[in-house]
Amino acid sequence: MEKWEYRSMKVHTGGFLGGKLDVDEFQDMLNKLGAEGWELISCFDTNQSHGASREVITVFKRRKP
Repeated sequence: MEKWEYRSMKVHTGGFLGGKLDVDEFQDMLNKLGAEGWELISCFDTNQSHGASREVITVFKRRKP
């Protein structure tokens, strides 16, 4: 039976009210984790108010060695 391990990370957004994600930095993070065998399975933001988000939550999985 396959066994998986999971990892979640918070990615903080910038801007005065939040909601501005540094796309290049986010992509670099995804590529680094992908090279380590992690697969992104979910990504969502946390609303603060009026649609502004303060962070993005990412969830990854990979096969356990």
